[in-house]
Amino acid sequence: MSLPQTSAPEPTGGRSARRRAAAPVPYDFRRPIQLSREHQRILHAGFDAFARQATTVFTSALRTICQVNVTTIDQRSYAEYVGSLATTSYLTMYTLEPMPGRGLIDLPLPAVMSCVDHMLGGPGGAAQPQRPLTDIESGIIRGLVERLLAEMRYSLEVIVPLDPQITGVEYNPQFAQVASSADVMVVIDLELRIDEHPHRMSVCLPFTGLHPHLAAAAAPAPVSNRERAQRAEAAEMLQRSFADVPVEISVRFRPSRLDPTILAGLQPGDVRRLTHPAAAPLDVCVDDQLLGHATAGAQGQRLAALVVATTDQPAAPPSGPPGHR
Repeated sequence: MSLPQTSAPEPTGGRSARRRAAAPVPYDFRRPIQLSREHQRILHAGFDAFARQATTVFTSALRTICQVNVTTIDQRSYAEYVGSLATTSYLTMYTLEPMPGRGLIDLPLPAVMSCVDHMLGGPGGAAQPQRPLTDIESGIIRGLVERLLAEMRYSLEVIVPLDPQITGVEYNPQFAQVASSADVMVVIDLELRIDEHPHRMSVCLPFTGLHPHLAAAAAPAPVSNRERAQRAEAAEMLQRSFADVPVEISVRFRPSRLDPTILAGLQPGDVRRLTHPAAAPLDVCVDDQLLGHATAGAQGQRLAALVVATTDQPAAPPSGPPGHR
């Protein structure tokens, strides 16, 4: 009795990772997916650069160890984005010339208070007051946000040459109306760590203004006349190089089939009839690839083959008298 075959147990880590990767995602027909993977890749590259520059900005301004990392990039309606924010936060609104619309950068109020504490010489502990900033504190944080926007302009210049300018600050997300509730926005979630204390910050950009620039960035780069000439010259050089590569060529009869017992019993002097017709030319082959046909002959003291046809031409009959070879 044969036992059923069983496969080796799969490592738990690989199975769980594949299950997470293949988890179904609900599709909302009211919000069709418009941000493609290629656009996400382009944005991820830009905001990775922004995260590195923001790390430098926070570290140099606060004089303590800080780290900024990109966590997710996706599209949401503006109502969904506002609903995901804390009831009290530090929201900076800014213009996006030459893009239409306005953007939003969200800094959690505890992180803002910790930044102010550090910049004024304090310890910047985790326990911070939940209140609007004073005029002095607002001036300090505005300078920090302006540096962040300048770094964002530098990081995204390969996509769109932005010139962000601050237009206002709000503490209640419901009052930060930079778009209508149904407008599609691109939301970049980032993690800000200040002395090992994690904070969630985010950047919100209008999708309608950003999409044409993403499409242009994802399109293949135009080829100049000089590049076309260089490619044509390279192709010509490659073609000439192929013509100079030596290859082994064989001129042979067509293959014949023999019984293994007959083949094993061959003796010197045996004569076997070949299936190659007497009137047919020989095959010219390179690595078992048929290239043409030729007839056998001689040139001086050496054997020679006269090519009578190529693979795209019909074989010409031999000029000598017929006979079995």
